[in-house]
Amino acid sequence: MVVTKQSIIGDVLDYDRGTAEFFLAIGMHCLGCPSASGESIGEAAMVHGVDADELVEKIKNALAE
Repeated sequence: MVVTKQSIIGDVLDYDRGTAEFFLAIGMHCLGCPSASGESIGEAAMVHGVDADELVEKIKNALAE
């Protein structure tokens, strides 16, 4: 899976549930909500005040392992 800032969180979670830890770490505790699972990584990062590029890199590194 190619993960970018435009990737939908629900798609990333469907691909690998282990990525939930990265979203939980930024304060996204409602991963099952329709709005949360339907937003992009970039949107979530903006709302939660984190750097989207850093979040994407963490997820990509975890998926590469």
